[in-house]
Amino acid sequence: MKLAFYTKHCSDKLGKDKVLLIMAIKQHRSNHTRPKVKKRSLKGKEKKQKRKEEQVKLAASQVLVDAANALEDPMSLVVPFKKYDRNGLTVSIDCHKMPECARDTVDWALSLLSTNMKSLGEDQNPVGFVHFWFDMDFDDEVLYCYEIQLVEEVRRKGLGKFLIQILEMLAYQTQMKKVMLTVFKHNKEANSFFVNQLKYEIDETSPSIYDPMNPEDYDYEILSKPIKKKKTMEAKSE
Repeated sequence: MKLAFYTKHCSDKLGKDKVLLIMAIKQHRSNHTRPKVKKRSLKGKEKKQKRKEEQVKLAASQVLVDAANALEDPMSLVVPFKKYDRNGLTVSIDCHKMPECARDTVDWALSLLSTNMKSLGEDQNPVGFVHFWFDMDFDDEVLYCYEIQLVEEVRRKGLGKFLIQILEMLAYQTQMKKVMLTVFKHNKEANSFFVNQLKYEIDETSPSIYDPMNPEDYDYEILSKPIKKKKTMEAKSE
């Protein structure tokens, strides 16, 4: 199952330009129950208790991820972000399930990805897309941004930053621990955008951290930004 978000241009040429944001939904694998073992020592009891605590924590994290993936309209959580009107660019942002999107729109998103990766320029009516999903990354519940692509004419107008802020707000509203993304090392512009402007840092799961002795084996970095925990009603009342 997938959801798609797209934006339409709100000028006198209504509907000409649009941004597609695709959210992929991943199904999690259920944990296999461990066979019961006979308690033999205090150390064994402590290990078993620790495993139970870890399983409870992972189960709670998975509940958050499943709830985020079950949202019918994630943009309803960030209503103020449903319109972008800055630097001469006016865009509205809506949410739709993937099956409701026209096939040519999805094909265009894939074409834009191919075009940008090959550094080729060609005219397009839509102006960009973001591909992301909610998932468990090791033991953390995260929103993972897989792609953000914009056509040349709408770059450097703040739209890319605005779209990433939407993802960060969705991560906050759905209680994800962080937003993660992957950038190629040779893409200096993208690295500067995420690190310098948006304050993302190299994640502990990035190859340069867990395998620093073999940097030539990897052409990418994994970046992340922690998301402040959303206060619950109980916490607010204290």
